[in-house]
Amino acid sequence: QVQLVESGGGLVQTGGSLRLSCAASGSTFVNYVVGWFRQDPGQSVKFVAGISGDGRDSAYESSVGDRFTISRDNTRNTVFLQMNSLGPKDTAIYYCAARFLRGSPTTWSGRSDYTNWGQGTQVTVSS
Repeated sequence: QVQLVESGGGLVQTGGSLRLSCAASGSTFVNYVVGWFRQDPGQSVKFVAGISGDGRDSAYESSVGDRFTISRDNTRNTVFLQMNSLGPKDTAIYYCAARFLRGSPTTWSGRSDYTNWGQGTQVTVSS
């Protein structure tokens, strides 16, 4: 099992940037696909981006694909989400989640496929 801790959230103005980090411990991190999800106020948790264990493959939800970049540093057991051109619609609690899988998943966005979750970090974008 892997334990996850998110950091890097905060308050930013429209058009600004943030970089979220997801630090993992407890298992061989390279064997885990990691996804970022977010929960808008009053909404369900939704997929944002995902990255394969070796970092060679990634996927994005369509509304963030040209603004967000997911990456990972397996030497530091950390996954990053670089978020640029932020707008009020990006305000949410952001969660990282992991699933044990070597290679790339057939589907990235299924919440139930991810077995390990962090506690989340709040991102607030002011208009």
